[in-house]
This record gives sequence, C-alpha cells and structure tokens, in this order.
Amino acid sequence: MAVPSLLSLLTAEVHGAVPDAPAGWSPGVRRSRVADFQADGPLGLARARGVDPRAFAGTVAAAVPGASVGGPGFVNVTLTDRALWEQVAARLDDVRLGVGVPEAGVRTVIDYSQPNIAKELHVGHLRSTVIGDALARVLDHLGGTVLRQNHIGDWGTQFGMLIAFKMDNGDASEEIAALGDLYRRARARFDSDPDFAERSRARVVALQAGDPATLREWRALVDASTAYFTRIYERLGVLLTPADTMGESAYNAALPRVAADLAEHDVAVPSDGALCVFLDGEPAPLIVRKRDGGFGYAATDLAAVRHRVDTLRADRILYVIDARQTLHVRSVLATARRAGWLPEAVEAVHVVFGTMLDAAGRPLKTRDGTPGRLTDLLDVAVDRARETVRVKHPELTGAALEERAAQVGVGALKYADLSNNRTRDSVFDPDRMLALNGNTGVYLQYAHARTRSVLGKAGACGPLDPGRPLEPAERALALQLDGFGDVLAEVATSYEPHLLCAYLYGLAQAFAVFWEKCQVLNGGAARDNRLALCRLTADTLRTGLTLLGVAAPEEL
Repeated sequence: MAVPSLLSLLTAEVHGAVPDAPAGWSPGVRRSRVADFQADGPLGLARARGVDPRAFAGTVAAAVPGASVGGPGFVNVTLTDRALWEQVAARLDDVRLGVGVPEAGVRTVIDYSQPNIAKELHVGHLRSTVIGDALARVLDHLGGTVLRQNHIGDWGTQFGMLIAFKMDNGDASEEIAALGDLYRRARARFDSDPDFAERSRARVVALQAGDPATLREWRALVDASTAYFTRIYERLGVLLTPADTMGESAYNAALPRVAADLAEHDVAVPSDGALCVFLDGEPAPLIVRKRDGGFGYAATDLAAVRHRVDTLRADRILYVIDARQTLHVRSVLATARRAGWLPEAVEAVHVVFGTMLDAAGRPLKTRDGTPGRLTDLLDVAVDRARETVRVKHPELTGAALEERAAQVGVGALKYADLSNNRTRDSVFDPDRMLALNGNTGVYLQYAHARTRSVLGKAGACGPLDPGRPLEPAERALALQLDGFGDVLAEVATSYEPHLLCAYLYGLAQAFAVFWEKCQVLNGGAARDNRLALCRLTADTLRTGLTLLGVAAPEEL
C-alpha cells in the first residue's frame, strides 16, 4: 500500500476535528507560505454557522498536532522535523513513491490521435496524440484500466476517389508521401472531371458491397498508412499500436441500426430528406443519415459510443479532440444520452485543446497554407537538440549522438506542448523549448541526470536519521516530494497534464536550491539524509517524466 501524503493525512485530521461537519464539507487543506499547510475550510464553515471564526479555528487547531490559528480564522499546520524525516523514510521504502491507485476498478476509453488514411500526420495531430498519451499513462499508473482507441478515418467517399484514381493510373507506391500526392491529384481530378467523379462514387458502392478488387486496393492503402502511423508513434514515444486502431470502417455495418433505433424512439426525425437530431440550444441539427442515404461522421461516432459502452464496458470516455469540434462532440454525446446509449453513470468528457502556433503567434502552416507535417516538426526539434548535445558532449558521435538528440529533441517538443494549459494555443518555439533554464523538458532532464550523477558518486549510504534538524531547503524539498501522488490524482480528475509539468518543474527548482544550500557528498553527519532526498528526487523526476512520455536519461 502506498504511503499516504501529508496533505491527505492532514485533511483527514482536520475533518475529524469537526465531527458535526455537513456532508460534503471540505477542510480545504493546501500548502501555504506562512506554514507548511493551511486549512481554510473551518473559516467558511464558521461564517456559515454564524460563529466566531477564530474561536472555531482554535477548537479545530487544538485537535490537530502542530496546528495554530492564523489570520481571520485559518488553521495553520507546521510539522516537526522528525515527522517530515519519517515521511521521507517511509517514501524510500515505497516503490510507488506515495502514489495510490484511486483509479482501480475504473475502465477508461481514451479516443486520441485520429489520423486519416492516405494522409500524413500534420502538426494538428501532435496535441491530441501527446495529451491523450499522457492521460493514458497517468490513469494506468493510478490503477485504472485504460483502453486506447485510435479512431482513424478509413472509410467514406474519398476512398472511392482514391481507389478509382489508383486503378486508372497504376499508382502502386506505398510511401505515405506518394499517397498524399495521390490524394491531391485524385481530388483535383474529382473536382474537374464529372465522369471520374461518377466512377469514384460507383467505387464507393463497390467498396461498401465488399467487391474483392476494391477491398484489396482499400486494404493496401490502410496497411501502408498504418505502417507509417506506427513509425511516427514510435518516434514520438507514444503507446499507440495497430492493436489500438478502431477505424470508421469497423462501425460501418452498425450504421443502419443506429439510424433505425434513433428513428424508432423519435430521437431522430426526417428533415428535408435527411434523418436529423434536433437538440435544444444548438445552432444546427446533427445529421445521422444524409439525403442520399449515406452516413456521415455523426452516425459513426454514435456507433462508437454504443461499442464503447456495451462492448468495452467503459466507465469513462475521453475524447481528446480540438476545440473546433466542440459542437459536434457535444451533439453526439447529447444524442447518445437521449437515446439511452450513454447512461448517466458513464462519464463522457471532451478533452479540448487549442491550436499549434508558430513563434509569431500564427497557425503553424506550410508555404502553401496547409498544416505543417508532424515529421518536419520532429526533424526541427531533433536537429536543434543535436546542436545542443554536441556542444555539451563533443565526445558523442554516431548512434550515441543521435539517440541523445532524439531523447532531448522529442522530449522537449512534447514537454513544451504538455506544459501549456491544453485549452490554450500551443507555440512551437525551438529556442524556448530547448532552453536549459526555465520550465522546459531539457531543464528537467538535466535535473534528473544531475541527481543520478550525485547518487552514482555517493555509492552506498547508511540509514536516514529522523532526529536530525531540517535546513529550510531540505524542508522545502521534502514537502514538494510529498505532493507527487496528490498532483497525479488531480491530473486524473481535471485531465490537465500541465499540472504534472508544473509540479516537476517546482521539484527541480526545489532541488536546485537544496543543492546550492546544502552540502551532500561532503555533508558529514547530514550526508545520508540528504542522499535520501536526492534518491527520492531522482525517482520522482524519472517517474513523472515517464508519465508524460518524456525520456529521462541517466546522463545528459
């Protein structure tokens, strides 16, 4: 069992000091600048009851060790040095670093990345992919069952166009760049040649009917694109594999039933030849079946909801999709609720995120106005990182240099995105994201490498002495280390990876001050205690970076 955090222990103690507290009352315990912790819940409760806040806080403080009254009625708690050292010692023996398993028994489906077949991943896919991956890692680490779903675009009218063009021209290349060019050429011909457009539509019908020759061409497109996606995911260091792919085609057979069930229960109604769902307060209906009898994204997404609830048995579904799709996601989920396919007991959350911008604050695009390729973004990050690594480690060459450059560059790119509040736009600025100082992935990687270096030089160390007095820098570091499990639990409920980034940055800063103020290797009688803090810092930084999907090299 994980060692409980001081925050959770104090929350329980303050709550226990108010035995007649109303249901749902929170003691409001948090870190404080005037003490180790402060509880502001008693102040609010006293005011609600019309009693003197300071007197009420005094009653609470009398029941909590180390507590006193502060301000208008806060309860301040300052822990003894021994209590903090004992907490550090307990964490040393806890392989989970105080992280519990609050997600145990919860099945979460996470829909993220969502590329399209025969198209390259562009910069817009980065945010969905790394945010979704970080959330999957955190929820899994907290004991949950995580089901990754890569909902790829592998069905629809565009495939009739692609297959018809491919058959006409004998294009057989399976390189993704060639497939992207194929798509552009096919689209141009589709828009300008009515005869080709008609043959493309006929090819869609053949595909839906299971024509063997058409299916072979479609499968070749899917296989080539899947291999490309896998290479990019491996380069990014995310956990998605082909086994996590659930394309639109997987739901094709279920679409007629979706429409029929919605119509039967009057959730969807005919409108101008289409089958639509009209939702109160929404500017446009959700079109389930088009006038021509075809099905669009809405029907597929509704079929996916049913699959995730009925087959995958989800307790929670997270849609990591950009903010521009808010209306669509909201309408699909509202329709699923109305139809009874998404019970109230199943949480469904649109994990929105903003746009990727360049350093000038403009949407990141190529010269022709299309979104930039994700591979180009990765290349820039790794190339710039290679320069940084080469300056610091001129002895590294060949494969060793490339491995280090990839760890630093890809890590810096992912961390720069994740450290930003996901609802805001993210800026691609290589100079800032590869800076050795500030809230960057490189800074945290160096902090981790420094702690490992110290531990490597120290060799074996003796037991921690809980009777030693704490220096201010030791106290600050010990308190920061203790909050690791709390911040992960917060990420799991807010779906905000930047909270973990902020925590790790605060930890690296606390360690830097500790390293400056406190002798470690030459620390005399304090050496073993300080090495214990170094070891906990190293393990926490490594675990935290890993949960973000960022490499934590032993040397840097």
